[in-house]
Amino acid sequence: MDYLRVLELVEGVVRGKRRVAELVLAALLADGHVLLEDVPGVGKTLLALAVARVLNLKFKRFQFTSDTLPADLLGVFVFDPKKGEFVFKEGPIFTNVLLADEINRASPKTQSALLEAMAERQVTVEGVTFKLPDPFFVIATQNPVDEWGTFPLPHSQLDRFMVKTSVGYPPEEVEREILAGEDPYKKLERLPAYGHRELILRERQKVAQKKVPEGALDFVMRVVSLSRRHPAVRVGISTRGALQWVNFARALAHIRDMPFVPVELLKECAKEVLAHRLVLKESSTQRGEEVVEELLREAS
Repeated sequence: MDYLRVLELVEGVVRGKRRVAELVLAALLADGHVLLEDVPGVGKTLLALAVARVLNLKFKRFQFTSDTLPADLLGVFVFDPKKGEFVFKEGPIFTNVLLADEINRASPKTQSALLEAMAERQVTVEGVTFKLPDPFFVIATQNPVDEWGTFPLPHSQLDRFMVKTSVGYPPEEVEREILAGEDPYKKLERLPAYGHRELILRERQKVAQKKVPEGALDFVMRVVSLSRRHPAVRVGISTRGALQWVNFARALAHIRDMPFVPVELLKECAKEVLAHRLVLKESSTQRGEEVVEELLREAS
């Protein structure tokens, strides 16, 4: 698969955001999920739509609110008078790419329903289990500025996201071109479908086979071990976190057509995969990203 072409198509709609588009694509290929934390209006929805459109994957957007119930997302049994029985009506979670918009506005009960589906790739309603489509990929968003009426995700749920990143404002010259140019959503309508579901599943198998040298694994183990002893950290990187770091680097290496995963690639994506997994002590004045930078320097 020509990933350079995929990224070019996405960037034709979401201008100046090549890196975040690559991170989202890598998370999809690594069978993970993405959390985008950013202010409104910077293109989070547009990015999710563009990735789904280019890869020809089924897309649904679900807006979370404080009164959203798990059934609104998962689905519900309704009575069919013609059949004389209850039938299951699928919720918006039954899709390939789900944009979970403003996830931190949902109640903890609804958040848990989504995150269980992310981990198990299935939902259970009234004792009946339903498999979700494959691939199943969640791009969740949350607004870090407006905290009124929100329910912050606890660490155990943040850990379910392979990547946490932001879209950010575009460079000034790019933003000027956006203002003077065509509506990005009109460009989106003309975006060609370059991939398909079966191709993504085959590409995931290739990602899983990408070689990780012993030296790179040693580096990962040093960072993980140091995170558990760092003076600012209360809870360090878990085994699942380390595995997701390696798998995400595998996907990046595959996208860039690299024969193996070098240490430098692990360093490059460390903040996006590791920072949100660290639980810092209340007395700490550091941010997770700063701690990750220290861990990388010490482990090198």
